Amino acid sequence: TFVKEYISEADCIILVFKEPFHYKDNVKHNNWYYEASVSISVGILLCALNNVGLVTVTSTPMNCGPAIRRLLGRPDHEKLAFLLPGGYPATSATVPHLKRKPIDKICTFI
Repeated sequence: TFVKEYISEADCIILVFKEPFHYKDNVKHNNWYYEASVSISVGILLCALNNVGLVTVTSTPMNCGPAIRRLLGRPDHEKLAFLLPGGYPATSATVPHLKRKPIDKICTFI
């Protein structure tokens, strides 16, 4: 369905753009490792949001990136990487009680 309540009912929406290259003095310059940099940055942002009691869900917007980019007046070379609806959790929200696995179940020391 086209109705995405996790977006329409969110307190805010954080849009993260990636920039494969940039221009300086009308010369195109590649931005190396931009995918990794954006992903690591979003991971740190998710941890920070969680640390202050906010919630989000990562969403990779399919087919709407160019329209959102134009709506916001962003340059053509920027690409929408993540759409993060966020806010305080609903009072009716439930979260499964997950337990961490012991270190010896996920790691082998040599």
